[in-house]
Amino acid sequence: MQVDKDEPEVIERVAALDIGKAEVVCCARVPGPGAQRMQEVRTTSTMTSALLALGDWLAELGVTRVVMEATSDYWRAPFYLLEDRFETWLVNAHDVKHLPGRPKTDRLDAVWLCKVAERQMLRPSFVPPPAIRELRDLTRYRVDLLAVRTAQKQRVEKLLEDALIKLTAVVSDPFGVSGRAMMAALIAGERDPVVLAELARGSLRSKTARLTEALTGRFSEHHAFLLMQMLQRVDAATADIAAVQARIDARIGELAPAVARLDAIPGIGPVAAQMILAEIGTDMSRFPTPAHLTSWARFAPGVSESAGRPKGNARTGKGNRYLARVVGEAAVSAARTDTFLGERYRRIARRRGKKRAIVAVGRSILVIIWALLSDDEALFVDLGPDYYASRSNPERKVRQHLRELQALGYTVTLNPAA
Repeated sequence: MQVDKDEPEVIERVAALDIGKAEVVCCARVPGPGAQRMQEVRTTSTMTSALLALGDWLAELGVTRVVMEATSDYWRAPFYLLEDRFETWLVNAHDVKHLPGRPKTDRLDAVWLCKVAERQMLRPSFVPPPAIRELRDLTRYRVDLLAVRTAQKQRVEKLLEDALIKLTAVVSDPFGVSGRAMMAALIAGERDPVVLAELARGSLRSKTARLTEALTGRFSEHHAFLLMQMLQRVDAATADIAAVQARIDARIGELAPAVARLDAIPGIGPVAAQMILAEIGTDMSRFPTPAHLTSWARFAPGVSESAGRPKGNARTGKGNRYLARVVGEAAVSAARTDTFLGERYRRIARRRGKKRAIVAVGRSILVIIWALLSDDEALFVDLGPDYYASRSNPERKVRQHLRELQALGYTVTLNPAA
């Protein structure tokens, strides 16, 4: 027998919120006479004044914990208004499934959530402090702006193809100095491919003949109008991205040392470090071990076992898409380097494939990040690409190769090299 270290089974005074766009259904449960439990359900508006009044009512009841589901973005208002007064938990709706066969209403959902919460059957989701939330809003908006600009650039490429202008077949970046000059000339009314090709700059001037051929098409006034509108959107998005990035740099403040430490990891630059800190914060007490962080980020294989055998393919599942994107990009970049992480990627890719190798390297990066953020004095030191080779046992490798050759029907005699 072992000591059960779980928390007490029942929370005496707890409340749960079923949140909608216009209304919140709140169920509060408190101790009653004897061993009985008493509950009350109230429906209130999601307006600020109504939510503050709801908080006053819960405070009068002595409620210590308030639990709510992560319903779209509607949870933000009640969470932000109640987090300073109560222990406020945001829980995953997947963990609060209603029992099948029972009727389902907002009132019953609130009661069910409250009953599950009072028995400690839920886990809180990670909600960063206000400063990190503001930084997260900025970094996520920057990602969205990048997606908007990329979409506009793709529309430009499709428009040029429609006009039989094969600029992207010759120019690697049609939105560079040369490409923008040629598109500006097209909008201005220039149609002579020789004149357009002469606008090339730098090394692109060696491709004048190909550019002349690529710029021979059927570019009309219709294409010129659409191209002008699209380029304006591209320029506006670029200006917005620069403004948001300047705001991020100004708001980093005390996080600058953490950004510098993460910047030392192969594959991670200053912008990626800012995005990672905006998603996970700097307080690693929320993640007691590196395994907790990698599991929360869904960079660890899932565990599903039945009858003593693993089930499924151990998929990682869906996690924070913004964090997964930046860590995945960092893993791909680190895979190209001559470092420990690069060698780890190549070793795993040979055996398990490139996709699994990227996830494994991403997990290693998160473990390094956890170690750096857990200790302010910690610095990243690369183990080097020869880390695995320096720790291999030559005799064991010889025996392994001998067994493989013998299994193929060969008799091997070893002669040491002079």
